Amino acid sequence: MSIQAINVRNQFKGKVKEIIRGDVVSEIDVETPWGIVTSVITTRSVDQLELKIGSDVVALVKSTEVSIAKS
Repeated sequence: MSIQAINVRNQFKGKVKEIIRGDVVSEIDVETPWGIVTSVITTRSVDQLELKIGSDVVALVKSTEVSIAKS
């Protein structure tokens, strides 16, 4: 299966920098030209996608709410 088009506008190409595996969910750090993007996905998805350190990926950010804080 390949993706022809997607409606998510916030896409960041990068490489997997770190994987912190858990029993059910795992934390994936993706290094992009704009910084680190972190995703929490199921460990089953990590295995099915065959994610490893250095894998080329695209982080897709979809949100209905963005919060801003000022210190």
